[in-house]
Amino acid sequence: MASNVTFHPGSVTAEERRELLNQKGATIWLTGLSASGKSTIACALEQHLLHLHKFTYRLDGDNIRFGLNKDLGFDEKARNENIRRIGEVSKLFSDASAITVTAFISPYRQDRTVARELHDKSGIPFIEVYVDAPLEVVEQRDPKGLYKKARAGEIKEFTGISAPYEAPETPEIHIKTDEISVAEAVQQITDYLTSKGFI
Repeated sequence: MASNVTFHPGSVTAEERRELLNQKGATIWLTGLSASGKSTIACALEQHLLHLHKFTYRLDGDNIRFGLNKDLGFDEKARNENIRRIGEVSKLFSDASAITVTAFISPYRQDRTVARELHDKSGIPFIEVYVDAPLEVVEQRDPKGLYKKARAGEIKEFTGISAPYEAPETPEIHIKTDEISVAEAVQQITDYLTSKGFI
């Protein structure tokens, strides 16, 4: 960070935002292998929460990798920076009282811990959702043909094949997408949000 940058706090408090929007912000962090169902669940959840009149915004590869993070590759260092930036952006959205839904593989535990700690320091809830499907199931789904390319050696450092995925050890929510439907997954997250008073 440049040495001549000084933080200037705003005059609007988190309480004022909460009161105006009648909701408290939180980040719902979906993590899991490619083709586990993260984006599908995130889209359906965003739609459901908006229908409940909740200010919700979804961050995923399409609106992050083609804009904010278009300068990043897929090696480990770039993946770390990708998740760091997403952690910062999701914290800002949630600070604005949005229910922020992120859908990223985010393969490394340490990177997810950094994102969580960033939220914790700001008093913003961070809800880790492990979107879990066995490797054989996601390889069978393979909607973009990425696993096939990774197995053929056409994609280097592909999570689950030639790069690691470190599953969450204690996620707030664990969804097994080979066992339940998208609607049931959305209901599981919604029930959790309701039980914690977010909606």
